Amino acid sequence: MDRNTVREALLDHAQTLLMTRGYNGFSYRDLSDLVGVKTSSIHYYFPTKEDLALEAVNAYSADVMSTIYAIDSSAPADKKLDRYTKLFGRIIGGGNQICLCGMLAADIESLPEKVRHAVQSFYKANENWLAKVLAEGEAQDTLDAGGRPEAAARTLYAAFQGSLLACRLFQTRARLDEVANAFRR
Repeated sequence: MDRNTVREALLDHAQTLLMTRGYNGFSYRDLSDLVGVKTSSIHYYFPTKEDLALEAVNAYSADVMSTIYAIDSSAPADKKLDRYTKLFGRIIGGGNQICLCGMLAADIESLPEKVRHAVQSFYKANENWLAKVLAEGEAQDTLDAGGRPEAAARTLYAAFQGSLLACRLFQTRARLDEVANAFRR
């Protein structure tokens, strides 16, 4: 494998491990077994687990946020929320993983500061986007934010994150669909 391919494979597998096991649930040994390289090779690309986790969060965040920002801005607010809900459905994958940042939020006390800040930024970006959509939905009379789109967005985002946990626990996506429906008029 060339250097870029090894680095990309390490990041991809690290994201999957973070989404299924959390920050404290895997080691460089686990990653080396998956990618087929020595742990010293991982240290070449990512000197510390903090470096690896931060890069994984940043890459994941950039990917998710670019997908969110690609949602048609001219679409009605309730349709934007539908597309956002489908994004969460893709995150579940085969049913054994949750949002990388949601999983890391559970590990918050043991996360390095830079990783914690990256996770917080991801949450805030999602909440800000949802607040705009909820405000539009209220204006279009299709969504109900109770007149407080920022607070409703935080509630909605927490519900989405929690629904991913429940979907994983019960091996069903139904709970995810229930979340978005709770804000419809």
